[in-house]
Amino acid sequence: MNDGWTLLRSARLGQAATPVDILLGEGRVARVEERITPESGWNVLDVEGRTVVPGLWDHHVHFDQWTLARQRLDLSSATSAAEAASLVAERLRTRPPEPGLPLVGYGFRDAMWPDRPHRDLLDAAAPTDVPIVLVSGDLHCCWVNAAAAEKYGHAGHPTGILRETEWQAVGEDVARLPEHLLDAWADEAATAAAARGVVGVVELEAPWHLDAWVRRVRAGTVSLRVACGVWPGRLEEAIARGLRTGDVIPGTGGLVEMGPFKVITDGSLNTRTAYCHDPYPGLENAEHPRGMLLVPPHDLIPLMRRAWSNGLRPAVHAIGDHANTLALDAFEELGAHGTIEHAQLLSDSDLPRFAELGVVASVQPEHAMDDRDVADHHWAGRTGRAFPFGALLSAGAGLALGSDAPVAPLDPWISLAAAVDRSRDGRKPWHEEQAIPVAAALAASTRTGRVTPAVGDPADLVVLDADLYTASTDLLRRMPVAATMLAGRWTWREGI
Repeated sequence: MNDGWTLLRSARLGQAATPVDILLGEGRVARVEERITPESGWNVLDVEGRTVVPGLWDHHVHFDQWTLARQRLDLSSATSAAEAASLVAERLRTRPPEPGLPLVGYGFRDAMWPDRPHRDLLDAAAPTDVPIVLVSGDLHCCWVNAAAAEKYGHAGHPTGILRETEWQAVGEDVARLPEHLLDAWADEAATAAAARGVVGVVELEAPWHLDAWVRRVRAGTVSLRVACGVWPGRLEEAIARGLRTGDVIPGTGGLVEMGPFKVITDGSLNTRTAYCHDPYPGLENAEHPRGMLLVPPHDLIPLMRRAWSNGLRPAVHAIGDHANTLALDAFEELGAHGTIEHAQLLSDSDLPRFAELGVVASVQPEHAMDDRDVADHHWAGRTGRAFPFGALLSAGAGLALGSDAPVAPLDPWISLAAAVDRSRDGRKPWHEEQAIPVAAALAASTRTGRVTPAVGDPADLVVLDADLYTASTDLLRRMPVAATMLAGRWTWREGI
């Protein structure tokens, strides 16, 4: 043993009463014993009985969108279209964008607003030739003024609400910033994530941000491991480069790897485009009364087959119950393993299929807190099987927790608390029968699926300043993190 080895003294693992020592070396957990005698040259840190858990992963992130959301006009507090428009007017008055750039806001949720967002409302509240693009909290639509509608080829659009594929080009354009600026903001966001115990993220930014992350890591952004998923538009490039899910990219110190193949099959609940078996109330005579199936089986199955046969694990976005059935059907036909991203509304008959098919439910518990009222309205009578984490766990399904940042904050403790308690802001738990135990939520927030570090695991650890097994929901949400370690080096450390 020599320099570079770290001994964590008196660490509490799980709910065990007796603290242990953890020896870390060469980027891995080397020993876990009740008492380890240190050798010369070891770095010894007494964590004084604090709880130590494996490093936390956010299994569904749009990192650049999260990075940008941290800089954009925050619309999450708006309770009406008129209030959102007034926030825009105030921002234009006090902090207009740089010349030539649009004003971008993020986070509005209009499903329960008493009034409807409309291009004319923005134009009246904030008359300007500056393009205004307001991105919805679920990233499935945007609200634009007349200037932005014209800029993006939608002049004269009847509402100024661009949904699903109609808005994607707009979203990509407003994300185009000078490389150095976006990289600097991403570094700040990565450091902030490490401060919350995050050691890795599954990056599902469209269409494929692998090369950006290679650049960032080589420039010094080394707070996170990043698995970079690819979307259909770059699938052939990934295949041509011979990259398979899990492949580590050379020159990144093991921090960047190839992620899954991401495909979106339906929309979202807030935009009433999640594809369901039953129609949305009041939309029975609409063009898409049951939501929108964006990638039907005759397109989905060939895409998934192409990815799976070339070593890329599918990650299929499905929110509505019918979309989930079709996604599971596709996995079954191909014999493929992977994840269903979101799985927000499920038919009871589909619950056991996750375990049977080896499909992991990659879920975002905070969405249940954001959407409980919307779900009670638009999925009335169906919410007993909405965000069904407990039922999935009971059926033997593997769970992976994430945020879908920026849809919810990139903070695993928020996700974990929502999964455990199904409540927020002092409200009564929503369908508490679907809550899951703390240990299950923690396991679903790690890459190893374990709640305590084991010999041979990567030395990716989090030291906590509170006991997560006895913490109140409020404390769990704001869990104090004393330190975060990635591959044996500290990426965050405060107070120890």
